[in-house]
Amino acid sequence: MESILNVTFVRGNFDEVMQQVVERNRPITVEEDGEPQIVIVPFREYERLMGVYTNDNDEYLLDRARALRQRIRARLGEEQLPLPEELIRAGN
Repeated sequence: MESILNVTFVRGNFDEVMQQVVERNRPITVEEDGEPQIVIVPFREYERLMGVYTNDNDEYLLDRARALRQRIRARLGEEQLPLPEELIRAGN
């Protein structure tokens, strides 16, 4: 569940908000006038995101690809994915 807090609350309770982000390992969205302005994220999540954008996190991307492969296999069961060449020839 995403946490959304008002900027006024965050200003007055930053220590508590920071502790919440760290302990729950979840981001908090900060709104002003009902509009999202920033997101406070745990440092590890920030590092992960920056690694993705700078291509420094090949292991993370490989793990994501493996997880996706497992989800596809679970969804297909015994059915096999067509080869990419077959999809190209078929125009899909």
